Parts: sequence; structure tokens; C-alpha cells
Amino acid sequence: MQLDSFGLQVLTRDECLDLLSAAPIGRIVFTDRALPAVQPVNFYLNGQAIVIRTAIGSKLAAATRRAVVAFEADEFDPELRTGWSVTAVGQAREVTDPAEIDRLATLPLTTWAPGSRDHYIVVNAEQISGRRITEAHSNGAATPQPAQG
Repeated sequence: MQLDSFGLQVLTRDECLDLLSAAPIGRIVFTDRALPAVQPVNFYLNGQAIVIRTAIGSKLAAATRRAVVAFEADEFDPELRTGWSVTAVGQAREVTDPAEIDRLATLPLTTWAPGSRDHYIVVNAEQISGRRITEAHSNGAATPQPAQG
């Protein structure tokens, strides 16, 4: 097990993909009018591609066309002080090929947001990294103390 300089476990690419495949919600980071924007999305990991359904005219659909984006998912247990975080970076593309749309429509990807969500965005995870903090590593952390006063 490899640890980073802060004592967090460095995850392999395969471990990152396994964790992403089990996460129900992630966050896509993109540029909106020259400013950073973050939007929570439900998604499906299809191989090494992150598939997102959105509305055709949405801000997300417009902002991610052929753009480099980041995608992050995580899970934390505040009581045990354990968890993991995975970040993927890659180029987003809108899916326009009818055959690919038909194939993606068969994936187990249902949107949580109301309304029509028949526009697909695919992010190929070109760079992926992740960290995990385990109970063994979190036990050495200082417990926050209430302020005296």
C-alpha cells in the first residue's frame, strides 16, 4: 500500500474505477462564462467513461462540449473519520450519434432531477487519481477540541 506525504492511501487506477462504479452521485467541474462551476450529477461508469444524462439546453450540456472537465466522487464516514475521494480529468463530449444514444439509453442510468434528460455527455477518464483515509490512519489524527472561552 502506497501512502502520500500526508499518510493517505494512494489508490490505483483500478481501485479508483471500482469506487467510481459504486458511487451514486459525483460532481462535474467545468467552466461557465470563464468561471469555475461545479454541479452534482448522477452518473454511470461505462468502462472508463463517465456517462451523464442531462437536458439538451442545460448549462451543463452547453459548457461541456469538447471541454476538458474534472469529475469527482467521494464517500466519507464522519464518525469513523474514514473515506475516499476519486478525481478524473478528461475531455467531455456530447453524444450525437443515434446508435450510441440508443446504446447509452440501455444503461442503468436514471436521473434524479425532474424533466426530460435525453442528452448524453461522456467524459473519458484520461487522468484519474484517488486517496483513501482508513480507520487505522485516522486514529492518529488530533480530535478537535471545543473552544475555551
